[in-house]
Amino acid sequence: MSKNSESHRARGQRLVLWLPYLWLLAFFLLPFLIVLKISFAQTVIAMPPYRPVLDLAAGWQGLVAFAHGLTLDGYRLIASDPLYLASYLKSLQLASLSTLILLALGYPIAYGIARSPRALQPLLVMAVVLPFWTSFLIRVYAWINILQRDGLLNDVLMALHIVDKRPEWLASDTAVYIGIVYSYLPFMVLPLYATLEKLDASLLEAAADLGCTRAQAFWRVTLPLSLPGIAAGCLLCFIPIVGEFVIPDLLGGSHSLMIGQTLWLEFFSNRDWPVASALAVTLLGLLMVPIVFYERLQRRQLEGLR
Repeated sequence: MSKNSESHRARGQRLVLWLPYLWLLAFFLLPFLIVLKISFAQTVIAMPPYRPVLDLAAGWQGLVAFAHGLTLDGYRLIASDPLYLASYLKSLQLASLSTLILLALGYPIAYGIARSPRALQPLLVMAVVLPFWTSFLIRVYAWINILQRDGLLNDVLMALHIVDKRPEWLASDTAVYIGIVYSYLPFMVLPLYATLEKLDASLLEAAADLGCTRAQAFWRVTLPLSLPGIAAGCLLCFIPIVGEFVIPDLLGGSHSLMIGQTLWLEFFSNRDWPVASALAVTLLGLLMVPIVFYERLQRRQLEGLR
């Protein structure tokens, strides 16, 4: 192979490696920097409803005016107002409990698919992914019909004589949990299945030969080896659930606002973009904690394999 062809190949490989970074730069870092800049601005009655705006044409004077106009009022308001703290805590609480429920439901499903006959596994995975073929908004609206007072759920409960009167499901945390678990279950099942499907069955046979029961083999072999899938599934569910807006807005009540709803109110109802941007930046900082934890866990596992 000539040197020119080798250089072209190396250049192509570098371009492929840089594509994800360019994507993150264009669609994550730059928008984040814009939001970060707005979070230090002052709220005004104008369009857009904040000040200052960086005027590059003004040169050094424009840069000085921009720096003098920066303020931490948005972050001070977040720290002093219990409404925002309650929204963060509510979001973290709901996301944590929802993730635990998803793990409790998703692990047996993924384990059952991974232990099914090889020819049947694609069909079972397709059944898990099938809800994605329908619009997310339509699926959430369908739960409104199911959970309403005269809906299908209450009809079934009344027919089975489980309840004497129709309970109120909508506008409650229970409805939010139902909607979230239904919507995010595939995000938990798929990473778990990808990990469990790769486990070497001979390890379980070796554990059985050494005197382990099936339960002991699961706790000592299967579960530890599936920890990467558990961590990936929990992150894939926990992070978007914290900032969820559609499900709590349609199924939940006004008594318990999540941070996604608070963000929407600040942006579109109160038109306080600096405070809303500060809320978004703070939320991203909170979500970086589990991401860094997962990255360190992955690094330790790689170092252990070496």
